[in-house]
Amino acid sequence: MHVGPQEADQPPSMSSHDAAPPAVPSRNPCCLCWCCCCGCSWAEERRRAWRVSRENKLQPLPGCEACATPSPEEVRSWAQSFDKLMHSPAGRSVFREFLRTEYSEENMLFWLACEELKAEANQHVVDEKARLIYEDYVSILSPKEVSLDSRVREGINKKMQEPSAHTFDDAQLQIYTLMHRDSYPRFLSSPTYRALLLRGSSQSSSEA
Repeated sequence: MHVGPQEADQPPSMSSHDAAPPAVPSRNPCCLCWCCCCGCSWAEERRRAWRVSRENKLQPLPGCEACATPSPEEVRSWAQSFDKLMHSPAGRSVFREFLRTEYSEENMLFWLACEELKAEANQHVVDEKARLIYEDYVSILSPKEVSLDSRVREGINKKMQEPSAHTFDDAQLQIYTLMHRDSYPRFLSSPTYRALLLRGSSQSSSEA
């Protein structure tokens, strides 16, 4: 199932492994009245602002022009291992564009969101980001839901009771492995990657 960001709704009755986790316990319990001191609207606006900011950062990079142009050696190194591809900013961008053509871009977006979460130290921000990641990529109601097995889903549901920067580690590894085994081999034989190799060969020849 492939999705765009949307407001998260708790799913109706369903099997235990698909059930959405209980709401993240709030560090500052919200008041139940409509008084002006309530911080609910402020917290919701923060979540929306972060979502917009993240989506803007993950917009397509035309021809990877926003990254440093990869050298022919770097492009060739992407065929040596999936790790080398994923450690290269230009490689991730090109691979993400390829995933988009296969309608599986959400796998890369989820992996990047998990990396961003793991770099966060502020617990309040961790709570917000974890909730958004769950809503965007784990919830069965999301059009960008990634493919996770029941064991990993159940683990996430439990961890969402008290989110941490590593709530999605098992899921991130599962999606990384999926991209490695499924999409990466097709990427290496794709016209996109072959064109980059050819361009690198031509560049090397002209410089010789």
